[in-house]
Amino acid sequence: MLAEADILKALSGIIDPDFNKDIVTLGFVKNITINAGVVAFTIELTTPACPIKEEFRRQADDAVSALPGVNEVNITMTAKMTPGRSKEAITGVANIIAVASGKGGVGKSTTAVNLAVAMAQTGARVGLLDADIYGPSVPRMMGLAGYKPEIDYDKKTFYPLENYGVKTISIGYLVEENQAMIWRGPMVSGALSQLLTDVLWGELDYLFVDMPPGTGDVQLTLTQKVPVTGAVMVTTPQDIALLDCRKGIEMFKKAGVTTLGIVENMSQFICPHCGESSPIFAEGGADRLSKEYNTSVLAHIPLDMSIREKSDEGTPIVAAAPDSDQAKVYHALAGEVARKISVLNSRKIDIPVIVQ
Repeated sequence: MLAEADILKALSGIIDPDFNKDIVTLGFVKNITINAGVVAFTIELTTPACPIKEEFRRQADDAVSALPGVNEVNITMTAKMTPGRSKEAITGVANIIAVASGKGGVGKSTTAVNLAVAMAQTGARVGLLDADIYGPSVPRMMGLAGYKPEIDYDKKTFYPLENYGVKTISIGYLVEENQAMIWRGPMVSGALSQLLTDVLWGELDYLFVDMPPGTGDVQLTLTQKVPVTGAVMVTTPQDIALLDCRKGIEMFKKAGVTTLGIVENMSQFICPHCGESSPIFAEGGADRLSKEYNTSVLAHIPLDMSIREKSDEGTPIVAAAPDSDQAKVYHALAGEVARKISVLNSRKIDIPVIVQ
C-alpha cells in the first residue's frame, strides 16, 4: 500500500545543486496527501525566483509517477524567504540588495530597474528604492515620472508607487524632474534615511537599492542603517570602469556586505542593422575582476539600442518585450541573484557592520 515514506524516498533522489543536498533533507517537501492513487504535495523553495523551479517540478513528477499505485501527481510550488540577517531593520523586508558601481554611466540604474521587474515577474514581492539623491532616474525608467506618492502626514510615512509589479520610492517623486538637489552630505544622508525607514513597503522578498556612483555618504548611510544582504556590482569591461568597481567592492567588504557578483554591462555592441557584435569597451574585464575577488559574473549584458530606448520610454525591456533575447539576459540575472541570496542566507551568518 502506498505510504508517505514511499513518496519521500522517491523525492530524496532530487538534489539541489546549490546546497548539495536532496530536497527532502532540506525540508522542501511538505503537505503530502495520498487519496485513491492521487498524490499531492508541496515543494517549498527558498525563493520564488529559483531558476530551476520547473526542473524540480519535472523531476518530482517523474519520480513519484513511477511509483506503483500512483495514477496522478499534483505538485504545488511555493517559496518562503529567509531574511538576510537576524535583525529586521525594515519591517516586512526580507532582503536588501544594493545595486552599485564605483563609476557613473555604466548602466547601473538600467540594470537595477530591469533586474527588479524581472524578479517581480517570477512571483517575488519586490521593491526598488532610488538612492541616487542627486540624479534620480527610477521615476522616468519605471514610467512614473510626474506621479506623487501618497503621504500620511500624521504618521510621517510614505506609500510607495507601483508599476510593473514593483513598489518604488525616489526623491524624484517629491521634487520637480528638472530641480537640482543642491545639498551637502548630511542632508543627503538624512533623505536616504527617510526613504529607508518612513516608507510603508509591506511584505517584500527583495528590496533593490539603486545606488549612486562612488563610495561616499549614501553608501555609508545604507550599510550603517540597515542590514544589507548583498551587493550586485555593475561595470563595463574597460579598465577605468573596473578600477572604480574594484573600489566599490572594497568599500562593501569593509562594511561587512557580501558582493553577490558582477554584472558586465555593455559587454558587446549589437548592431541594429546587421546584428553583428563588437566589444567596443574591451573584453573579459568582469571575468578578470571576479577571479580577483573570488566572486562570479552574474551576467554579460549587451549594449543594445532597444534596452536604451525602452528605458527612456519608461517601459523596461523585460516588461516591453519579455520574450526577447535582451529580456532573457535580465531574467537569467534575476535567477542568479535569487540563487546567490538563498545560498548566502542558508548559512545564517550575521556579519557585523564595520565602517572604517
